[in-house]
Amino acid sequence: MDTASPNPTPARIRPATAADSDDIIRLVIGLAEFERLPPPDAGARARLLRDAFGPQPRFEILLAEVDGRPAGYAFFFETYSTFLARPTLYLEDLFVLPEQRGRRLGYALFQACAREALRRECGRMDWAVLDWNTDAIQFYERLGARRLADWQLFRLEGAALAARGAG
Repeated sequence: MDTASPNPTPARIRPATAADSDDIIRLVIGLAEFERLPPPDAGARARLLRDAFGPQPRFEILLAEVDGRPAGYAFFFETYSTFLARPTLYLEDLFVLPEQRGRRLGYALFQACAREALRRECGRMDWAVLDWNTDAIQFYERLGARRLADWQLFRLEGAALAARGAG
């Protein structure tokens, strides 16, 4: 996912703003292509930007820039651990454009998220990784992360979500 190159171009990590909207959508489409998923449609794109930059943001975005151009991002938000009685920083997405990999951008984004978790006094950081993404799994393991073998990820969506919410 992110291997060291001899002289990587220094990255600038910064919070995204509404002015970055086109670049954010471009990067999200890049992630969809990487994950072999359909990209967000026009409605989803509008909601994503509203939820990022509206009056009550639902998540935050850090951008990694190389030569002044966004080349990767991290989307994150807080959840809460009742047992730790502390927030958890949940890393929803960490993505670097394929042509920018090897410059330690993924590492810089991850480190910035870890710093933010500490600043917020979070008890931990959580995220999910696709089981086929061995590069990402190895990257996270090299950073000291551990797999949670005891936990299974569940999802309720679409018709099942509508049915449970209706009654």
